[in-house]
Amino acid sequence: MTEYLNVGKIVNTHGIRGEVRVISQTDFPEQRYRKGKQLTLFRENQPALDLIVSGHRKHKNFDLLTFEGYPNINDVEPFRNGILKVSKEDLAQLEENEFYYHDIIGLTVLEGEQVIGKVKEILSPGANDVWVIQRKGKKDALIPYIESVVKEIDLAKGQVQVEIPEGLLDDAD
Repeated sequence: MTEYLNVGKIVNTHGIRGEVRVISQTDFPEQRYRKGKQLTLFRENQPALDLIVSGHRKHKNFDLLTFEGYPNINDVEPFRNGILKVSKEDLAQLEENEFYYHDIIGLTVLEGEQVIGKVKEILSPGANDVWVIQRKGKKDALIPYIESVVKEIDLAKGQVQVEIPEGLLDDAD
């Protein structure tokens, strides 16, 4: 059985020429959405559908994609709210100290010996990723994925060591 990883969610159509708006959940949109790449679409109560990318461009905060054989809005309308995935075998080799989102999500976040919470989600608002940390009995915390905050990632132990700047978590309590 093939294992799949999320690369994006189709949130809407765009124009009338079969483009869809995708909120990406991948660090590698240029690679994932390259012309000729295969993505698999998963939708509720529907069989998985393999799609071949025929076009990709950025528009505001979205990736706009077109697929071979789906030239107009009526063809792609049923794709709305579908999740685009890639086969786990299709993963690229990463450089040292680079990680996939799926490797990070679920890790326990520690500052020294103190458990802060677990990485629940990763946001990509701009210059650097922001990790959403789910904390027991408190609001989720947002921490930037930057060297001065994230000190060490240990996938084997399932832990992340962080150094939280003063005031970063105060308002989230």
